[in-house]
Amino acid sequence: MVAAASVVVAVGSATGMMSALDGNRPSDDAKPLVTSSPSLQPLPAVPTPSRTSASPSPVSSASPSPRPAPKPSPSKKKPVTVAAPALLYRHPDSQVLDWVAAHPGDSRRDVIESRIADRPAAVWFADFTPATITARVRAVTSAAAAQGRVPVVVPYAIPQRDCGGASEGGAPDLAAYDGWIDKFAAGLGSGEVIVILEPDSIAQSDCLTEGQQADRFASLARAGRVFKATNPKARVYYDAGHSDWNPVDKQASLLDQAGAASPASSDGIFTNVSNFHRTSDEIPYARHVLSALGGPASLGAVIDTSRNGNGAPADGEWCDPAGRKIGQAPTLNTGEAGIDAYLWVKLPGESDGCKGTPGTFSAEYAYELAR
Repeated sequence: MVAAASVVVAVGSATGMMSALDGNRPSDDAKPLVTSSPSLQPLPAVPTPSRTSASPSPVSSASPSPRPAPKPSPSKKKPVTVAAPALLYRHPDSQVLDWVAAHPGDSRRDVIESRIADRPAAVWFADFTPATITARVRAVTSAAAAQGRVPVVVPYAIPQRDCGGASEGGAPDLAAYDGWIDKFAAGLGSGEVIVILEPDSIAQSDCLTEGQQADRFASLARAGRVFKATNPKARVYYDAGHSDWNPVDKQASLLDQAGAASPASSDGIFTNVSNFHRTSDEIPYARHVLSALGGPASLGAVIDTSRNGNGAPADGEWCDPAGRKIGQAPTLNTGEAGIDAYLWVKLPGESDGCKGTPGTFSAEYAYELAR
């Protein structure tokens, strides 16, 4: 299943996403880009709105005297405010939102809007545009900060991306990539932000020579250090493939070489990006990888649940397979030890290339996933 898994992750990750690409758009605009192989990157669902709760004011105890008990006196202590759980950010510019706005009378609209378009999703930066990357990342992180929400951003420009597959592209070399990463980091701001660092870059690195792997992993480790040094509230996660790809020990070894065990560069790992494997399979897999990785106990995992509601097809089909469903809503409160978040990294409805041009939004596919 390794070959099939590689294709799914590579094509699904790179080809079609909510992406903040440049093109001829204003430098501060971030919007899903239709690439050579567009696929939908689902928005992370917003958790139940949190409320600030205060502890009740203490009251005076009743006097043992036979006289009427004094009325409770108001406490002089100020209520203690409990921190509200963080909410994920929904970027307001995407292919699915464009479709919803343009099709008010479509019978599928309400389902697609309420179950996909209204949920927050990862924003991908899949083009190598050093001149504008800082402004475009900042446009997303500053908008999220203004709402008090946590954005999910995906840097996706590593050289030899997708091993020359459908999602090929990226920076011309690692020196240029390192410079792009510095500029990306400058847009992260100072608030909480989740960084899904280069899907496929570690799990799908077998096409590289040993020396090329070492160089790539050094750049990835550097990227994590730069992000966390620039914004200490940034949470950086590294590519762990998924439960039906590399064996746990192999994946943990690759992650270790890429700096994923070091708290100076990493907050843990991500799994199942653009894939279909059930959350119940990804949770133990992620925990086993983290255990084998041997980093500090603070490391956790995030899982892409955007299309895993029915699990992966038994026949290994990866291209817009029938019978798939959206999975758990994105949230930062999973209730599972070691699992930091369920995210929609890939937007449901963006085609892998069979229900439309790769990366373009397919209302038919979105409806099948959401209904």
